[in-house]
Amino acid sequence: MRVLRPEELGEGEREHWRELRARSTAPRNPFMEPEFTDAVGRVRPRARVAVVYDGGDIAGFLPYERGPLGQGRAIGLGVSDCQGAVLRPGLVPDTRRLLRACSLSSFAFDNLEADQGLFVPAAAEEHATYVIDVAKGYEAYESVLRARSPKFLKTTLAKERRLGRQVGGVRFVFDERDPAALRTLMEWKSAQYRRTGRRDRFAQEWISRLVARLAGTRAPGCTGTLSVLYAGGRPAAAHFGLRSATVLACWFPAYDPDLAKYSPGLVLHLRMAEAAAAEGIGMLDMGRGAAEYKDALKTGELPVYEGAAARPGTGAALHRFGREPARRARGFVRRRPRLASLAVRTSRGVARLRRS
Repeated sequence: MRVLRPEELGEGEREHWRELRARSTAPRNPFMEPEFTDAVGRVRPRARVAVVYDGGDIAGFLPYERGPLGQGRAIGLGVSDCQGAVLRPGLVPDTRRLLRACSLSSFAFDNLEADQGLFVPAAAEEHATYVIDVAKGYEAYESVLRARSPKFLKTTLAKERRLGRQVGGVRFVFDERDPAALRTLMEWKSAQYRRTGRRDRFAQEWISRLVARLAGTRAPGCTGTLSVLYAGGRPAAAHFGLRSATVLACWFPAYDPDLAKYSPGLVLHLRMAEAAAAEGIGMLDMGRGAAEYKDALKTGELPVYEGAAARPGTGAALHRFGREPARRARGFVRRRPRLASLAVRTSRGVARLRRS
């Protein structure tokens, strides 16, 4: 096995990575492609890739970040919505031996792909990631919505028409290249994080730099895609995510709060689904985390896992003491809807106090 910085991977190794992903039965999520790992490596100096060999041939890759005392984490943990190793089908290396070879005491994940026999046994929790299936085309998807949630679809389409009448002509761009539109989206998203009492991801320099780098990434398996819904010539809602040939990974959606009564975020997602289907993309992955808009738009769910694989030692013990209490506390709250609702109201109240 060799351990390299992402930028040290040769083109032959990157192509082998892509071939292994193509042979996998898992959806071709762009977070699992070499381009995402390379982008993280440019902004996170502790990013590494373990190249796994079997019988002298390359058999897989494990992208990760190494922290103090060898505490490892999935590449881009905190923003990556699909994680794990890229391995030859049927190959399941010894987990502890792999961690030792990477000089890792543990490997933490929070969106582990379901098709990961290497790490799923170490998972502590299973979560749902919400997906929209447009493999049969947008009209088929709309038919599903019409049958399951006729009022939702009718109301959303009516709001789209009202937006056009009252604000100005509605126009959708699936792959917008205007940097100003991306800056607007990031400003909206930062304000939303603060308004809801959540940590502002774009206040972290490495995340802003990562998004900017991925916005310029153009590869068959991982293309940064900024989608914008315009009304009256101005952005009403926008989304930045990553797409492969078959999966659009939804990442950062936001909208102009002054236009909230028109539900521009919902309209945006419908138009994204329509455009994705036209491009031959079969699935939109909206990520884990319950939200009303996801419940309204989804056609199904896929499992993802949270936890950590570890080998005996000080680093693994520090991981358990440092992360497990917080993870268990979050799980305790999530499993109790009334408590979760109270937590949301409290965080929003704190956010209002900070702004006042």
